[in-house]
Amino acid sequence: MMTTVFDVQQYRKDFPALSQKVYGKPLVYLDNAATAQKPQCVIDTLDRYYSAENANIHRGIHYLSQKATDAFDEARDKVARFINAKESREIIFVRGATEGINLVAQSYVRPLLKPGDEILITWMEHHSNIVPWQMVAEQTGAKLKVTPINDAGELILPEFEKLLSEKTKLVSVTHISNALGTINPVKKIIQMAHALSVPVLVDGAQSVPHQAVDVQDLDADFFVFSGHKLFGPTGIGVVYGKAEHLEKMPPYQGGGDMISAVTFEKTLYNKIPYKFEAGTPHIAGVIGLGSAIDYVSAIGMSRISAYEHELLEYGTRALSKIPGLRLIGTAKEKASILSFVLEAAHPHDIGTILDQEGVAIRAGHHCAMPVMERFGVPATVRASFAFYNTHEDIDALVRAINKVFEVFR
Repeated sequence: MMTTVFDVQQYRKDFPALSQKVYGKPLVYLDNAATAQKPQCVIDTLDRYYSAENANIHRGIHYLSQKATDAFDEARDKVARFINAKESREIIFVRGATEGINLVAQSYVRPLLKPGDEILITWMEHHSNIVPWQMVAEQTGAKLKVTPINDAGELILPEFEKLLSEKTKLVSVTHISNALGTINPVKKIIQMAHALSVPVLVDGAQSVPHQAVDVQDLDADFFVFSGHKLFGPTGIGVVYGKAEHLEKMPPYQGGGDMISAVTFEKTLYNKIPYKFEAGTPHIAGVIGLGSAIDYVSAIGMSRISAYEHELLEYGTRALSKIPGLRLIGTAKEKASILSFVLEAAHPHDIGTILDQEGVAIRAGHHCAMPVMERFGVPATVRASFAFYNTHEDIDALVRAINKVFEVFR
């Protein structure tokens, strides 16, 4: 139970998108695992940058360039503090978690691999934590190994331990499953991997918006996440990497700002993190992400996590009462995601009917097709909550699901 009052209505006022109507009905936004809405302070930050501070960074000596550079660099410091990185130079800005995983795959892992080496992932991964490893395995002759999950959607740790070996060159695992809501025991996973000197990448796209993350406590080698799920802009993401790894890695892309000197004969690369940030970055996105971090930090990640857990419990009870509804993902440790199927209708039909009722959910495979295969379903309906959602939103979801029965009775 919440030990302090969580004034959700006050926070809802900060998100202008939530006050609109869809098909004449109040919007009930339950697609936060896909992307979160933006508070007014983030919108204002983007507007202010483009209206009064727009300039390129790390190059100009004029006032606007210096102002933009200071805001950009300050945002890097904010990210480092937010996930408790040891140093700000361990923070690399990319377009999103997907690009972050690809960066690590090509710059860190690929040079390590030889035929017969192994990369270990899990059955519950998002496609962005499957496909890059398939690609690098094909490029090097390495093999991709997959840890199974049980009927509740939980990782089977003894099987993970069996698959770990001297052949394993990297473990890459999601912190929280986007399709199931399962919270993986990543600290334990990292300890098990490190016992065999195997580095670990954690996909934190679904965890950073919903719980406090301490990369030093986890001892993660790499940690990636996207800004748009953290109430920030789209097109911006973060790679955290231990400095000892980043120093040894070759650049992922070539161009401006990732160099210290260029001749036709040879190029000298810049220091980290700039070595991995070729070209003009998404300056507004980085500054906007900094604003989003300020916003959630002021609320408190522990308070957000506690409130969302209460929402999850309320939603689980409400949906479990609906006849013919089957929850997909019933792990003991879960985040605020409810995926389900109905005997009465296909998820896409359910999604269409819910949309007409003003309820925004996701219907499909959620870029996690192996998860759908594991549970024997073509797709699921996914309702995913953020701290601005309410019991009334869940009640509206239940009423909309009942409309499905009216259509398909």
